[in-house]
Amino acid sequence: MAQVTDYRNDIRPNWCPGCGHYGVQAAITDAVAQLDISPDNLAVISGIGCSSRIGGYFYAYGAHTTHGRALPYAQGVKLANEDLNVVVCGGDGDAFAIGMGHTIHAFKRNVNITYVVMDNHVYGLTKGQTSPRSDIGFVTKTSPHGSFESPLPICETAIASGATFVAQGYMINRAELVELIKQGMQHEGFSFINVFSPCVTYNKRNGYDYFKENLTSLTTIEGYDPTDRAAALKTLGEHEGLLTGLIYQDTTKPSFEKTMAAANGGSHVRALVHDVVKPDAAMFRGLCNEFK
Repeated sequence: MAQVTDYRNDIRPNWCPGCGHYGVQAAITDAVAQLDISPDNLAVISGIGCSSRIGGYFYAYGAHTTHGRALPYAQGVKLANEDLNVVVCGGDGDAFAIGMGHTIHAFKRNVNITYVVMDNHVYGLTKGQTSPRSDIGFVTKTSPHGSFESPLPICETAIASGATFVAQGYMINRAELVELIKQGMQHEGFSFINVFSPCVTYNKRNGYDYFKENLTSLTTIEGYDPTDRAAALKTLGEHEGLLTGLIYQDTTKPSFEKTMAAANGGSHVRALVHDVVKPDAAMFRGLCNEFK
């Protein structure tokens, strides 16, 4: 059985004291350990931002990609080696601003990976600017008179775009978050988990007290059915998106990998990574000449 210490390396996280991302890292670690996923069968892919540093703090395969581009990179990793467990991490700016075009298509494409977004409603790495998730009236360096744009309703957007697993957690509620990540990784298809992860340095508005007072757990809503798409959208609207738990799951839609295999008459004989691991100089020159 895997242990949480199996995923630790020699790099100490350098998030601010009190940052919510520490709790997200702990929850992901707990989840992969409980699922008994060995480090050599795990890839943690991240974008750019405070949250995206997380990939460097895991002893596993990984890549720290360009801003907003973690998802296409991660989908390529998964399709090249379908046996690998792929977790993608980023923040609300990385995922829902510069990366939103990729996020929308990942929702509908349904590649079998898990996307954990650390949502703190602000750009932290660049010292505090409004993000797509910032509240109306939020004062930052880019909105000195308060943001006048509505925050992006991301869970509603995910469901409307065809996502088959949509969940939301709060890093303080670690046990619940661990279970959501485990469920997401066991889901056949793309799983999206938005995590409220307070920024104590640049967002004093949406801090720990705010989420404690405003979040509603779906476990307290009698008769809630996460397979009911219309009910999921209705409940999100009634609570302004401030819900935690498994919001929506569709197990009837096949993953991208299964759909592609059906279209191609079967799966690839072996993982793509086994075909060409390291091209030699002659092959490299040939490829360059072919694509001139």
